[in-house]
Amino acid sequence: MTQYEVIYADPPWRYAFSTPKRRIENHYPTMSLEEICALSVPAAKDSVLYLWVTAPMLREGLKVMDSWGFEYKSHAIWDKQKVGMGFWFRGQHELLFVGTKGNFSPPEQSQRISSVMREPRGLHSRKPDGVREMIAKWFPNTKRLEMFSRPVTGNMFDASEWDSFGNEVESIQLATVC
Repeated sequence: MTQYEVIYADPPWRYAFSTPKRRIENHYPTMSLEEICALSVPAAKDSVLYLWVTAPMLREGLKVMDSWGFEYKSHAIWDKQKVGMGFWFRGQHELLFVGTKGNFSPPEQSQRISSVMREPRGLHSRKPDGVREMIAKWFPNTKRLEMFSRPVTGNMFDASEWDSFGNEVESIQLATVC
């Protein structure tokens, strides 16, 4: 099985507190924390993980990162520029965790960006295309995998440089850890 140096993941988190009209499952199937943690992620010995995490799933995101064998390093915030739904607060941001496995260096100093990305949110669960583009620019000669990928249509992003895993795209197969 191919081993990837760069993994970009947006897990289909399952929320216990959503109302029937606002359930994520109205858009796509979700997974329990245990199901997400049990995936056998084909990460290279030296690799980086970019993991999207919503504010209510902060602890779960750290658990996923750890179960996949990555050590948390930092995070960025995506300011969606629109107020959304929420339980304690009406969410306007998501977190993008960064973790590494083995020996993996950050982007060159001259290419590093602000930890706050401001881009209006689009369709449900759609992440800014610029994030994938930046990662590809930072690590151009690496094998890259996008986990829980959704179709990329109507934009300029070239997804052909990424392998993908997800129920909405033709994808590679991942095993689960028993």
